[in-house]
Amino acid sequence: MDISHPLPLLGGRSPADFMQRYWQRRPLLIRGAIPGIKPPASPAQIKRLAREDDVESRLIWQEASGWEMESGPFARLPPAREAGWTLLVQGLNLHVDAAADLMAQFRFIPDARLDDVMVSLATDGGGVGPHFDNYDVFLLQGAGRRRWRIGKQKDLTLVPDVPLKLLQNFEPTEEFVLEPGDMLYLPPNYAHDGVAEGDDCMTLSIGFRSPSAAEMAQGMLELAAEDMGDAQAGARYRDPGLLPTPNPAQVPESLLEFAVQAASRVRLDAKLATRFLGRWLTEPKANVVFGEDDDASDLDLTSDWPTTGSLVADRRTQMLYRGKHVFINGEEVEIGATALLKKLADARRLDFATLPEHKVSDEEREQLADWLDAGWWRLVEAG
Repeated sequence: MDISHPLPLLGGRSPADFMQRYWQRRPLLIRGAIPGIKPPASPAQIKRLAREDDVESRLIWQEASGWEMESGPFARLPPAREAGWTLLVQGLNLHVDAAADLMAQFRFIPDARLDDVMVSLATDGGGVGPHFDNYDVFLLQGAGRRRWRIGKQKDLTLVPDVPLKLLQNFEPTEEFVLEPGDMLYLPPNYAHDGVAEGDDCMTLSIGFRSPSAAEMAQGMLELAAEDMGDAQAGARYRDPGLLPTPNPAQVPESLLEFAVQAASRVRLDAKLATRFLGRWLTEPKANVVFGEDDDASDLDLTSDWPTTGSLVADRRTQMLYRGKHVFINGEEVEIGATALLKKLADARRLDFATLPEHKVSDEEREQLADWLDAGWWRLVEAG
């Protein structure tokens, strides 16, 4: 992607301009971000997904007594003629190719930050109440109309005793009605409230990961502990010569020193952070199960290198690299970051016609063959 090239998706701005002027700074309303948009899934498809065990979904509505929320899967949903309810389906990109293609349009932002596409299907008056997110979000109107009220709010006090994190004192400063193809970008912690105007209102939320410092620290420490040698990790506290104590409830000084020494053996550095982030950020969602590609059952890349067709990443596959390290679906690649594997991670496809057999090493062939067998990559025939 040419980051200096203007994109209709960003209202004629280039990715470089958008990231410099708006990203994590201020909201941006983009009219006609995707002209003539075709939603990645129909309302019927979205409702079917909400019935599945491996799909994260929620139903939200408001009664006289307050807000209500129920988690899926749902055997039945309210009738479309009933006003005021919202169905949320998380991770639409994991289940629908068109949603994965939509998310790929935002790859001018690193894959390490991209999270998922959530779809909101609402009847007239439906919404989830005034709230804020801890991450950046693009709110793309897929069908129908939704009225948004937004504000850079300092008072983030939440309404007590409700199943949703709703702002108690919402003070909007701007208001927009989004039509199909319009999009609103909001930086983290920007308060917003969207209400459907009419039935079959579909909004697509492209969200981004924003890990906390605590998550980072915990993950790195856990990996560092795993990496400790057997002798270090298995060393146990000993206290020969321990004297009897008149204060049995007091923690011994020698035990404190042992704990400090154990922690000091943990090496926290950029290499460890790379390995932790690579594994953690590519770990598949809990509901993701890969299946073998039937089209590739007769193909052995270790001995038979095609001259036509392509190898394409499964929509659920996540692949990152940094320096000499490559990670895919929670695993670290043993052969390291070759130029081919880096290119694969960026392009998410390999066209056999552009890569002669002699330019692929035996180790790379074996790696690609393993990924094909696991269903992480798919074979697409030419034409």
